Amino acid sequence: MAFIKLFRKKLEENYAYLNTIFESRNIEWGVVTKLLCGNKIYLKEIIALGVREMHDSRISNLKKIKALDPTIQTVYIKPPAKRSIESIVRYADVSFNTEIDTIKMLSKEAQNQNKIHKIIIMIEMGDLREGVMGEELVDFYGSILSLPNIEIRGIGTNLNCLSGIMPTQDKLIQLSLYKQLIEAKFNIKISWVSGGTSVAIPLILKNARPMAVNHFRIGEALFFGKDLFTGETIKDMHNDVFKLYSEIIEITEKPDAPTGELGESGVGNTYVMEDNTDLGVTSLRAILDIGLLDMQPQYIEAEDTDITIVDASSDMLVIDISHSKKDYKIGDLVSFKIQYMGALYLLNSDYIEKTIG
Repeated sequence: MAFIKLFRKKLEENYAYLNTIFESRNIEWGVVTKLLCGNKIYLKEIIALGVREMHDSRISNLKKIKALDPTIQTVYIKPPAKRSIESIVRYADVSFNTEIDTIKMLSKEAQNQNKIHKIIIMIEMGDLREGVMGEELVDFYGSILSLPNIEIRGIGTNLNCLSGIMPTQDKLIQLSLYKQLIEAKFNIKISWVSGGTSVAIPLILKNARPMAVNHFRIGEALFFGKDLFTGETIKDMHNDVFKLYSEIIEITEKPDAPTGELGESGVGNTYVMEDNTDLGVTSLRAILDIGLLDMQPQYIEAEDTDITIVDASSDMLVIDISHSKKDYKIGDLVSFKIQYMGALYLLNSDYIEKTIG
């Protein structure tokens, strides 16, 4: 047995902390829910916080959000695929866009559905993922300005998502200048300048954000309280909103080194026997009822700091409990802190029970 638990009180406190930061600075923000993989139990918890804007990269998840609360503003946070246009207009109030032809298709479908579809034009600012090149932005904007049933909600950028480029003050000033350029050229008002994700929070806390940047999309900071500049936990936030629990199904004293002819394991690894390996050394090993189908060991950390993760196969995780001060028994649960990518694997697994604490 293995399950992941969301701790409601810690989530509420993280949300309250972030909401105070944003409201005090007149910043709009939405919660990025892609980590939750469309789990309705957890989506309800987000809505219960009072969230009125939710972002996701899967249209099926936005559909679930609309079914839970049709008044939530839903935002599709990647350029739409041609074959998903109908669903995006139906379930996403806003979408991020970088292609003129795609926006024209959204316009046509919005007319068919008798809707106004809002768009954010994403600008390439160095991270080399999605985005219109800056020198092409004015022509791009002008070509879609009059499309029927399309409202250009604003401009935005993604940083630290592919190449690791950080959202420095200079980057956000550059984004603000694009806003000024567009407004002056077309004599319009841009509502949103969406400056990025959780990675920008340290700049906000230092009041180093240009005032024109007035919108953010927050996921990792809400669920993990993480300062993505330093890797540390943000003061007054929780880094353990989620925890993993897995049951011990075997405890045995075993050699540290395998014996027999070495070949490739079932998951494609080959054990390397060091020249100084002591074949007589043993350790007390426990096997947990979870494996690579559900998680990646590098993204979890046992709360019992005397436990060492040895390795995993598709359905089992081996840990060394030799040095633990706890007297573990068969059936005991071992708890783990989880990193963002670890939670993503676990929440995407149908084999992991999702609970609330």
